[in-house]
Amino acid sequence: MVSYSFQQVDVFTGVGLKGNPLAVVIGADGLSDATMAAFANWTNLSETTLLLKPTEPSADYRVRIFTPERELPFAGHPTLGSCQVWLSVGNTPKSGHVVQECAAGLIRIKRDGDRLAFAAPSLRRAGDVEEATLVRLARGLGIERAAIKASQWCDNGPGWLGVMLESRAAVLALRPNHAALADLKPGVVGPWDPATDGTDVQFEVRAFVPSRSTEDPVTGSLNAGLAQWLIGAGLAPPRYVASQGTALGRAGRVHVERAGDDIWIGGRTVTCIEGRVTL
Repeated sequence: MVSYSFQQVDVFTGVGLKGNPLAVVIGADGLSDATMAAFANWTNLSETTLLLKPTEPSADYRVRIFTPERELPFAGHPTLGSCQVWLSVGNTPKSGHVVQECAAGLIRIKRDGDRLAFAAPSLRRAGDVEEATLVRLARGLGIERAAIKASQWCDNGPGWLGVMLESRAAVLALRPNHAALADLKPGVVGPWDPATDGTDVQFEVRAFVPSRSTEDPVTGSLNAGLAQWLIGAGLAPPRYVASQGTALGRAGRVHVERAGDDIWIGGRTVTCIEGRVTL
């Protein structure tokens, strides 16, 4: 058993306990794959990450990302949270951007005021969603098929399928049947009405994970995939803010911006726990 530095942070929020928590083990090169997976299962958070020495010369650090059930090639709030922790212990990047190495490749991260932002990775699956899948998805979400105003595969690793509803209210009213969703992993988005919802945020987002019969509080990977779809299709402006976690009592804020060929996904991170963990 070895003691490791450990932090638990809250991502996509400037106020602790209102975002998406992430457990981060620092300097975890000595841990076995089995121990990494077991620790992530034990924390029972949506993701747990382990910071390692990079194997790519241009990378600043390497991260492995685990859910309680499996390892992911990429995830958004673990990217921002892991980078925040890496910087907080005194590290500095080799170049202008922090470069994170993960199973999905090299991810660039930049400072954006008091936020960090990552460049959205390429989608592994994009394009139209089959009609039969949309019918099944509507049934699982408990809505009429006609309520889905637009859709597209937005998979950058976790398997997201993006759907747009007519309003924030329609998104917040969802009560999904996770068993009926089965293998589908929907991310649902709806526009805010400036007259009734306010003007600080443009979209409401919810992310459902049927394999765990749960809802993810605030999801960077989904928002990255949604942004690539929505901006590319002209359904969203090149710069906007998305709200996520409202249905869970959270107040996540995801800042999206297209700059040149890149779409940047940003948010703030708050450290909630610092200490050591024995593994």
